[in-house]
Amino acid sequence: MDDDSPAGFRARAGWTREQARAIERTAATTAPVFYPPETDQIPDYHVWDTWFLRTRTGRLATVDGYRVCFSLTAPADLLPGKRHDVATIRVFYSADGRNWRDGGPVFEDALGQRQWAGSALYDDGEVYLFYTAAGEESAPELTYTQRIVAASGGTIHTTEGFELRGPWTHHELLQPDGERYEREAQSRAMIYTFRDPWFFEDPATGETWLLFEANSPVPEGSDACGGDAGQQEYNGSVGLARSPTGDPLAWELDEPLLDAVGVNQELERPHIVHKDGRYYLFVSSHLHTFGPGLSGFDGLYGFVADELRGDYAPLNGSGLVATNPENAPFQAYSWMAFPHDGEVLVQSFFNYYDFAGATLDEISGLSDSEQMRRFGGTLGPTLRLDVEGAGTRILGKLGHWEIPMAGESLPPTDRERIDATERRSGYDTR
Repeated sequence: MDDDSPAGFRARAGWTREQARAIERTAATTAPVFYPPETDQIPDYHVWDTWFLRTRTGRLATVDGYRVCFSLTAPADLLPGKRHDVATIRVFYSADGRNWRDGGPVFEDALGQRQWAGSALYDDGEVYLFYTAAGEESAPELTYTQRIVAASGGTIHTTEGFELRGPWTHHELLQPDGERYEREAQSRAMIYTFRDPWFFEDPATGETWLLFEANSPVPEGSDACGGDAGQQEYNGSVGLARSPTGDPLAWELDEPLLDAVGVNQELERPHIVHKDGRYYLFVSSHLHTFGPGLSGFDGLYGFVADELRGDYAPLNGSGLVATNPENAPFQAYSWMAFPHDGEVLVQSFFNYYDFAGATLDEISGLSDSEQMRRFGGTLGPTLRLDVEGAGTRILGKLGHWEIPMAGESLPPTDRERIDATERRSGYDTR
């Protein structure tokens, strides 16, 4: 396809159907079975999509000895399937990366009817919180519009424990342009996305970027996907905006980093880990958002390029980096990768466990008590991931809510011990 196609679809490099057909569970990409934690650290709330306070360099921030994270939350007595309709951002903090405390809701008054996922920046003592404003504040009924917004003015105080204070000022940052990023009125699919802002400063160039989840416009009559209208509805993309001055509140839309037209409708929570001079782009996606004729899983998917705007190749050939085991296919979701002492750690939330249904739709057929029992509603165990070149493998896991502090070394995994023995013996089975 040509960029000046009369149907209006601009072809870009992306995740192809041929690559996605290679998706399969392997020992390197399948997480172990998770079990509930002995103690729920935040028992009064469902906790799901979570992001950590980071510095401009992309490292997890430590503020006066505290790790800080933000999560979407809802009251724990609410049916889990209803939680997105009332999602509120709360802040949590920890002095050891294992035991976390609730710092309360972040905002008294935010944009949108409720808030969905984002990212957080700690810059020169100020907290910037990027989030998705879901729904129109003035609408009398629940709506599903999505805007990328930010709040500035947050400060952390630790003289008498931990406190995140305002006053906050909320800023609308971005809306789709209808050309590079689909507007809701253009959508032909059940799912529409313009959300999940994630701040990134390129260590190689110093340029400042905001990644987000979006959809690529594919007008009716386009020859994309060979003209297959059913495949065209699956048009997820990773969006990109640039700040010309580095100001966290001033952005201009740029071309998408990655298209998945014909492959997947939702490339959720896109983020980058810069490692060994390469750019590792990660997204989360669902089994049910893959296009017709493709079979994927709820999982973490990834791509690698030598430059931020380079051509991204799928990790492990297919893009699959981590998924749940076959007998617990929905035990975790919303993965977020970050670097730690040469490894990449992957945090997620503990979703539906003790459940091996074919789709999550089957959850709604269970009794209210069974839906509540099978929902984790807390952070899951942290995965340890080996990332080298265009390949990855899961090395093992840490505990629920376990996020190592800066400089904290991790014990060798069983896989690392085996590899060390093989190397000493002159063998390496990787």
